[in-house]
This record gives sequence, structure tokens and C-alpha cells, in this order.
Amino acid sequence: MARLLPGTRALRTFEAAARHLNFTRAADELGLTPAAVSHQIKEIEDQLDLVLFTRTSRTIRLTEAGNVLFEASIDALDLLGRAVTRARKMTRGTALLKITLDAQFATKWLMRRVDDFRRQRPGIELRFDIASKLRDFDRDDVDVGIRFGAGKYPGLCADRLFENVIIPVCSPALLRTGPPLNEPRDLFHHTLAHIEWSRQGITWPNWRMWMAAAGVDDFDDSRTIVFDTSTDVVQAALDGVAVALADFAMVANDLSEGRLIRPFELGIKVAPEFAYFLVYPEAVKDDARVIAFREWLLDEVAKDAAAA
Repeated sequence: MARLLPGTRALRTFEAAARHLNFTRAADELGLTPAAVSHQIKEIEDQLDLVLFTRTSRTIRLTEAGNVLFEASIDALDLLGRAVTRARKMTRGTALLKITLDAQFATKWLMRRVDDFRRQRPGIELRFDIASKLRDFDRDDVDVGIRFGAGKYPGLCADRLFENVIIPVCSPALLRTGPPLNEPRDLFHHTLAHIEWSRQGITWPNWRMWMAAAGVDDFDDSRTIVFDTSTDVVQAALDGVAVALADFAMVANDLSEGRLIRPFELGIKVAPEFAYFLVYPEAVKDDARVIAFREWLLDEVAKDAAAA
């Protein structure tokens, strides 16, 4: 009689324990206790009549049999995950489009325009996966994504959205209560905020770079505040505590609605290698939902470009 194979839950436990070679770390990942992980591993070994780990008082190692099962469990879980994703996409029908994007693009740009899409395309329902982590179209239940990067996505279609221009912005209240801003040097009397970001030898524009472009060569950056995210930089400007360098596309609505003002017209373009892109698998490029969303999105981007 053929032996029963471990179930999916047991296989996930074994894969985590084999990957970490530590039952405690595997337990933390799975939300179990180390004792529960040890018990499940023992059940698998008894079920298969195999020794999968050699244990000492301080370490555990995979046996040869354990290595074979570990490699197979990775493939099996991956294959099952991809199949589940495909099945979910098939069963949710053709009226729903799931979009993955980061929080800044969602709150500062897309969500302000979603009602317009819904008016134009009432037969398509949009749902959003707000995440900083990149999604895998084969494994995650998403159809298209909007991501900032270099646009090199093997196997995916990528449409460039914005030519990012970084501009100074501040709250109108800041100018009412603080020193005037008539020329770039007047910024010396204000707190300045920007993000610190670099990748592949390219640095996101900061205040030192903006001042150099404005012809100011004796800038002291001791009054600058550095943030990790653009969201925090823009919020500092909205709160009236700083003049911020922000991406024009992400603050266009705040500018048009008067929450922010642009004290100087000078802007610095981000290196052309990096931008926001709409990305989606080649296999869905002819999907009516993807075509509709892509056409609408690029039209909205064009409107912003004309207003910049």
C-alpha cells in the first residue's frame, strides 16, 4: 500500500524548518511554537519512515533524504501557489481588475481620479493591493501593477508614466507666518526637507542639487531634514513645518487645490532611467480590462504633463 504524502500544512512546516535549519525561527515565521514545529517534523518522518534532520544539542542539519524532500517541497509549494493564483483569477470573472501599487501613488495620485474611471468604464470594478513589496503576477492575485523603478521587467510589458520633476513646495501658511521667499537664498531662513534615495549610482534630487541648479554655491544643508519616504516629505510641507522637494506629479492636486504652493518654478528632473511604470504580464496585454485601464491611465498622465 502506498504511503500517504504529507499535507500542504505539514509540507510548509518542513520547508520553513529546512530553510532556516532552526525550529524556533521556522515557528516564528509560521506563527507556531517550536514544540509544534518539532512535533510536525516528527510526524512527517514517521509517516514517510525517513530521517529528515540530524539533531545535536545545538544544531540541526538536513540528511540526504531531507535535502531531496526540501528541494521537492519548494517546487511543489511554488507550483501549487501559482495554480491557486490562476484559479482565483479565473473564478473572479472578467469584470474585476486588481491593481498593486505603493501607498504614495495610491493616495496622492490614483485615488483622486478613480471616480472618473468608474464613470467612463462602469462595467469594470477596480480593487487595490496597497503594498511597498513587489508582487509576483504568477503567485499573487493581481492583474497589473504601478511601480517606481528602471522599467526593466523581464516578461512584462511596461508603460512609462511620468517624467519625474522635483520642485520646491510649501504650505501657504508658512509664508504668511515665516520669512518671505523672493529668491532662492531666502530659503536659508527656512527648514528644508527632502528624501535620501540612491540606486545604481543615481541620487534623487536633494536641496544641495537644487541650490546648485539655482546658482547658489554656498548652501549650508545643516537646516535640512532628511526623510525615508516622499509621503513624509510632502506631509512636512502640508503641516507648514518645512519647504519640501517633492515630485510634481504627486503634489499636483495639492497645488491646484491650494494646500501647497510652488515658491520657485525651478525643478530638477530625475534621471530618465527611473520613473513610475504601469506593468503587466505579456499574456494579458490584450485583456479588455487591462486595455481600458491602460488607455485611461495614460490619458490622465498626459493631462498632468500638459498642466506641468
